[in-house]
Order: sequence, then structure tokens, then C-alpha cells
Amino acid sequence: MFNKYLIYLKQFDWILFFITLILICIGLVAVYSTSAVQENSDFLNFKKQIIFGVTGIFFIFLLSFLNYHYLKIYSIIIYVIGIALLLAVLFFGISIRGTRGWFIVFGQIYQPVELIKIILLIILCKLFSDWHGRLDNWSKVSISILLTGLMIFLVVLQPDFGSALILLGLYLGLLLFLKIKRIFLILIIFTLIITLTVTWLFILKDYQKDRVLTFLNPSRDPLGRGYNVSQSIIAIGSGQIFGRGLGLGPQSRLNFLPLQQTDFIFAVIAEQLGFFGSVLLLGLLATLFYRIVRIARLARDDFGLLLAGGIGVLFFVQSFVNIGMNLGILPVTGIPLPLVSYGGSSLLASLLAIGILESIYIRHRKITF
Repeated sequence: MFNKYLIYLKQFDWILFFITLILICIGLVAVYSTSAVQENSDFLNFKKQIIFGVTGIFFIFLLSFLNYHYLKIYSIIIYVIGIALLLAVLFFGISIRGTRGWFIVFGQIYQPVELIKIILLIILCKLFSDWHGRLDNWSKVSISILLTGLMIFLVVLQPDFGSALILLGLYLGLLLFLKIKRIFLILIIFTLIITLTVTWLFILKDYQKDRVLTFLNPSRDPLGRGYNVSQSIIAIGSGQIFGRGLGLGPQSRLNFLPLQQTDFIFAVIAEQLGFFGSVLLLGLLATLFYRIVRIARLARDDFGLLLAGGIGVLFFVQSFVNIGMNLGILPVTGIPLPLVSYGGSSLLASLLAIGILESIYIRHRKITF
């Protein structure tokens, strides 16, 4: 058994693993620097992030040793568990900033929607691989929309529109890997337009509409809805080439920049490490995406290809949205930067995804014991 694990470790994608570690460390440095300037700080968030990171790394190795095909075998059960979590959080969860989307477990706060992203990916990859990568009839399109729509609907009820958009982006991103007839693509786009229209008219609350309107024109309310974006842009610009230094950025140190450790951690990094720090972070993310694409191309079957490709879509969409809202080119949606932003739920879910990628990579060629 021990020799079996040694062989697995030899097949490990260590480049992907070390890029993941570096991104986690950059996030830890940013969290530490923002905690250090607070009066009488106990560095609690920094300590928690380390614990979640170590736990997540354990899960990377655990999942890498587990054959990823088990996820396909038990995908329906996993999906049912996901629906149960979403229903449970609506009735028994706690509210933070107007969203009932968290559980308290052993004194720690967990956001199940981060795990839901992985669960939706698994069930969709199971269906699409069973259909040999084809959406060529009404029943297939209807089933995929129904399973995705149910999860999105339950997330919207929290309400967490940022995560709902990520789930929608995941579904649309997976379509890029499929052979789909034009009529069905038009149907999906039409359904999306109708859904967005109904959401804007009847579901979105006034403050959520304000976020979108502020995104289109941040100067319309610079001291209110547009304050976060304005301060983020100022922080990024003030970093210039080499940055202000760790813990020395005026926007973050004087708490002008809100949600520094979560939503706007990219602005903190840009302010403190400057243009070079930002380029380093973007370069690491680009390398991460490259390794994910490579694993998808090496996958031995459709399920592995779709699973790896879907994880790439998930990481890309979340990174694009987070950095975009920091730069003021996208609305503020509360989406964390994968592997970097503070948050145990997000970090654990991201590391679970890395573990699945490692499992696919290890098994991309036949292993003889």
C-alpha cells in the first residue's frame, strides 16, 4: 500500500501544487499585513487562514489518491446532498450583510455555496460525459437547465446573486466543451435573457440594482454605493510601480478600503506591492490556468476532460470577476479571489478542486504497481 502511494506521488503535478502554495502564501501575506496595522490585533483571521490552508492541503493529497471516477459514480447522491445543504442554510443558516448563506459549525462560519460550485460541476460533467459531449435534443437541454436552474434558484433565495452568477457562468463555460446545435444554443441564450429580465424587474432589491448602476457610473454616488469601487481604484493606482510596502498602503492602513481581506484583496496587493506585485500575481494565475488546461488535454476520458475544464472555467470566472470589480470594470458581487482571498469556505473549496485535478493528472496514463 505504501509503495502504491509513492508511485502516486511520483505522478503528482508538483508544478500545479507549488503554484497553489505560492498563491496561498501571497494571500496570507496580504491578510497579515492588513491585520498588523490594526490596533491590538490578535491576527485571528491570519491564524484561521493558515489552519484552513493546511486542512485543504491534506484534502489535496487525499483526493489525488482517490480515483476521480468515484465522483461520477456517486454524482447523483452528491447533487442531492448539495440541494439539502442549500435548503438547510435557508432555514437554519445565519445572515451576514443581508444574505442567509452561512452555517456555524464548532464556532466557525462556513458558506456552503462554495462547495455547491464543485457539486454542480460534478453532476453536469457526469451528464455531459454520458451524452458523449453532445447536446442534441430537447430532453438533454431541459435536464441540464433544470439541474442548474434549481441550484441557482436556491442560491438567489439567500439572496447571493454573485454566487448565482458564478454558477451560471460555470454552466455556460462548460458549453464551450460540447457539441451543441445552434437551435439549442439560441434557446439557452433566450432563456438566459428572460431570466435576467425577470430577475431585474421582480427579484433584485433596490440596493442590488444600485450596485449595477454604480458599476455603470461609479461617480453617481462616490460616498455611498460607489465608495468601495472608488477606494479600490485609488488603492491600486497609489501602488505605482514598486508599491508602498507591506502594511504601509494608506488606503488599507487607514481603513479607507473596505473588505480588504476578502473582496478587495487584489487592491491591497496592488497598493502594497505595486505593478510588479500585481503582474506576479496575474502571472501565477495564468500559469495555474495553463496547468489546468494541460491536465484537461491529458485526461483519459470525457469526464476527466470536462471536470478539469470546468474547474478551469470556475477559477477563471471567479478570478476575472474579483479582479474586475477591484478595477471598477465589473459590479461588486462579493466573489473572492481563489486561493488568495481570506475565507475558509472558499479556500477549502478551491483546494478540493486542486485535489480533483491532481487525481485526473495522476491517472492520465496507466499506472502499473
